[in-house]
Amino acid sequence: MRRKIIAGNWKMNGTLAETEVLIRALLGGLPPNSRAQVVVCPPFTALETAARLLAGSPIALGGQDMSPHEKGAFTGDISAAMLLTVGATYAILGHSERRQYHAETDQLINAKARRALDSGLSPIICVGETLAEREAGMTEQVVGKQVDGTLSGFSADDLRRTVIAYEPVWAIGTGRTATPEMAEAVHCFVREKLVARDQAAAQVVPILYGGSVNAKNAAGLLKQPNIDGALVGGASLKADEFLTIIEAV
Repeated sequence: MRRKIIAGNWKMNGTLAETEVLIRALLGGLPPNSRAQVVVCPPFTALETAARLLAGSPIALGGQDMSPHEKGAFTGDISAAMLLTVGATYAILGHSERRQYHAETDQLINAKARRALDSGLSPIICVGETLAEREAGMTEQVVGKQVDGTLSGFSADDLRRTVIAYEPVWAIGTGRTATPEMAEAVHCFVREKLVARDQAAAQVVPILYGGSVNAKNAAGLLKQPNIDGALVGGASLKADEFLTIIEAV
C-alpha cells in the first residue's frame, strides 16, 4: 500500500508567533493512529521554531524550495544541508509559483531533486498545466514533459524515495478544483509514465493532488485509487480545515 501523505505548503505566511499557534493547534487535534503521513512546510525563517515544536510528534517537516548547489556564493538560497540541520525530511520542488515567478525549468528542478535525494531528503516534485493548456487539450503533453524532465536520470531507487504532486495551475488559489474524476485521470497518466520507467517502483510512488484542496472536497478526491494524498495550500493555514483533510484519509 502506498503512503498517504497530507502536506501543508504555507507559502509566504507565518511569523514565529503564528507558526507556534498553528502547530500547537495541529498537534492538539491530530487524530490518533492516522493513516496519513502529515508534513508541514513553513517558510524558511520558521523552520527551526516548527522543528522544536514538532519534536517527538508524528508530523514531519519540509522546506518550500531548495538550492541545487551544495554550498557557496548563492545569496538567498537554502541548501539541503541547511534543511537537514533544522530537521526537515522533505522539500517541495518545482511548485508552479516557482516556475512562474522565478522561471524555474524542468532541468533546474531535476538538479534540485537529484541534490535532495543525494542528501537524504524526499523531494515533492510538482507538475501541472495552465488553464489555457488544459482548454487546448494539452494536459498530457505538458504534464508528461514535466514528469520526463524533472525525473531525468532517476533510478528505480530514486523513484521510490520521490513524491509527485499534480497541481493544475488553474486550480491553485482560485477556488476552482478539478473534479475527482478529472484529477484521477491525470494521476493515472502520471502513474503510467512512472510504470514506463520502472513498473515496481511506480506502484509505491505517492502522487498527491494539489489545487484548492479544502475540508469540503478532500474526501471525494482522496477516494480515488491513484490519489495518494494532497499538497494543501491555503487550507493548511487553518488548523480545523487541515485536520479535517487529514481525517479524510
